[in-house]
Amino acid sequence: MSQTIRVLIVDDSAFVRKVVREMLSRNGAIEVVGAARDGEEALELAESLRPDVVTCDLMMPRLDGVGFVREQMARRPVPILILTASPEDGEQVLVALGAGAVDLVQKPTALATDQLLEIRDRLVEKVKAASRAPLGNLAPAIASRGLTPLAVPAATKVDAVVLGISTGGPQALRHLLPEFPAEFPIPILMVLHMPVGYTALFAEKLNETSRLEVREAVEGQPVRPGLALLAPAGRHLTLSRNRAGEVVTRLSLHPLDRNHRPAVDLLFQSAAEIYGSRVLGVVMTGMGDDGKEGAGWIKAQGGTILTESEESCIIYGMPRSVVEAGLSDRSVPLRDMARAIIHSL
Repeated sequence: MSQTIRVLIVDDSAFVRKVVREMLSRNGAIEVVGAARDGEEALELAESLRPDVVTCDLMMPRLDGVGFVREQMARRPVPILILTASPEDGEQVLVALGAGAVDLVQKPTALATDQLLEIRDRLVEKVKAASRAPLGNLAPAIASRGLTPLAVPAATKVDAVVLGISTGGPQALRHLLPEFPAEFPIPILMVLHMPVGYTALFAEKLNETSRLEVREAVEGQPVRPGLALLAPAGRHLTLSRNRAGEVVTRLSLHPLDRNHRPAVDLLFQSAAEIYGSRVLGVVMTGMGDDGKEGAGWIKAQGGTILTESEESCIIYGMPRSVVEAGLSDRSVPLRDMARAIIHSL
């Protein structure tokens, strides 16, 4: 019999604490062991209750969500899910993720009744995934820009890198992208599962710490060496050639039948169709199996697939699905991923 997941809820709103407790308690695998009104009370309860997962609001009196994440991670790492109602809190969300929070759950502004089922399913899924996160992998994200960038080959057999990532992705990308030099010889295209309203700001933050130019993708944008494009949340990112023969980005709401928008699978398939064997796919930390189907498309065209190894993943879901399907050419930990990508060029 599987062990019950013990959850601590942190929110300054009594109504939100009540609703979140009810949503989680309906699942037999989850037990809500406590609720705190602010970060200071949460630190005390986390010490005495030793929860497996913490859900945490951002804006609270005394000690806010960011302060709680920083202090809790310094005392005893525990998987923390940030719950926020507004993309206007994006700056604080990204700081909290950088401080070691596992993931973000977007809650409806008023937690209206007709929206409860949707957020409940997502919240339960993320609590279960977070409970499996290795505590040793929850360290705050540290950008690597101070390091000497890795050297790249003069000639490559690859024309593009496509990368898919989800839970733990903001932390991993903050580590990975600064390791590449400004003269990286091919474009990088990325899908990160993130709620709408956060990807533009996150791309800006990555750009500040990277030698590469990092941008949120826009429609019809030519791809080029040294440019890393992040798919905007809520839009699928694919590639096509324009009349001049340039490879450009395409953004679309369709297809609507995908679990994620943007979908890693669609980016990978599109890159395989455009570049043939000259594409390198990278599947990193995240739950689910988005990327497995796309990796199959890349492999069918003769391309290469790298996966992040279990030892460094926050959630070893997406990479596992690719490995178990026999589609991974090599699995490497996060600390070696930039070097592995460059060696695969």
